[in-house]
Amino acid sequence: MMKLTLRLAAIYNILWGAWVVIFPNHFFSLIGISPLNHMLIWQGMGMVIGVYGLGYWWAAADPLRHWPIVAVGFLGKVLGPVGFIYQYASGNIPFEFFYMLLTNDFIWWIPFLIILKKVHVQYKWKLSDETIS
Repeated sequence: MMKLTLRLAAIYNILWGAWVVIFPNHFFSLIGISPLNHMLIWQGMGMVIGVYGLGYWWAAADPLRHWPIVAVGFLGKVLGPVGFIYQYASGNIPFEFFYMLLTNDFIWWIPFLIILKKVHVQYKWKLSDETIS
């Protein structure tokens, strides 16, 4: 399940990143708001999300060994919504950006947490095993 989760996250992130880089105005037209003045920033975000996808793909080969990639991804998926709440409350972005959080962040919380929990259990086991020796 961990490998499948990371492969799906990889494919999603690579496709989403490519979509934002290649068609930067499309998201804005879908939610009915004006595009950003500095589209390069939006496209840069798409590039970063796509690079996360590459990291997830590589981490899928051995999720427990490459858990830092999962942890960094999980932090991004938690901090993204925190940033949205702050920016929305400040009046800097419209609520429609929330829809992006559903697929970019929220749906990955539980699967990524499960992977990180397994890492914690494995690491805790190894620590107690080393303590016994």
